[in-house]
Amino acid sequence: MDTRPIGVFDSGLGGLTAVRQLRRVLPGEDIIYFGDTGRVPYGSRGRQTILQYARQDIRFLLSQNVKFLMAACGTVSSIYPSAEAAALPVPYTGVIGAAARRAAALTRNRKVGVIGTAATIRSGSYAKVLKELCPGVEITARACPLFVPLVENGRVNPGDPITTPAIACYLTEVRDAGVDTLILGCTHYPLLKKMIGDFMGPDVALIDPGKVTAQETAAALADLDLASGRAAGGTARFYVSDTPDTFAELERCSSANTPAARWSRLRLKTTEI
Repeated sequence: MDTRPIGVFDSGLGGLTAVRQLRRVLPGEDIIYFGDTGRVPYGSRGRQTILQYARQDIRFLLSQNVKFLMAACGTVSSIYPSAEAAALPVPYTGVIGAAARRAAALTRNRKVGVIGTAATIRSGSYAKVLKELCPGVEITARACPLFVPLVENGRVNPGDPITTPAIACYLTEVRDAGVDTLILGCTHYPLLKKMIGDFMGPDVALIDPGKVTAQETAAALADLDLASGRAAGGTARFYVSDTPDTFAELERCSSANTPAARWSRLRLKTTEI
């Protein structure tokens, strides 16, 4: 039994979708979340800059005595070196593996779509894992660089006059490729799931990377004897490096503000992490 918290981080507030899922499957676990809202988005930055930010995020969470790390960020997950992850003092997971495994299990026609940030798509991380899991799979990948800023600015309601045409612009090619499974390869994207699902149609399965990674994290904690042993009563603390104007709206949309959650609205300077 280990009552230390789980540490979760993302470039902004999209990782709250992963926290929501963690709190559903692990209601007895404490969680500490860091959203680097002062430097969002990561996906349009260079590899070394992303790694620098990720290492700072991890350092901050380790200073909070976490027992397990989740990079609830598709961009970081796609490029963070596996050797570096293995050398961390606590277990680490990204979101690529779990999402790819679920997609490989669900696809019927072996046509899978992947959407993500420019850095995630450029890395080819999803394609590599999918091809190992599902030989012969056809992958249609599309970078959607506007989705993160749209989410961070609260443009998440169905019918939004800016987000709706952006979805059509990015996803027409993916839909026309005949995919039956679509990986939402950034944890911001589940906040657009309703609109994306409406555009892709009812026959396309949408994979939420935060959801499937939360499920695998629950299994990992049990296997590693790191579970808290509590069935309920877990708490949550949330930190950001800057507080955006849309913070309250995104907090509501994320559904992370359950009674046991506690938002510490600290204005952390990036130099402090």
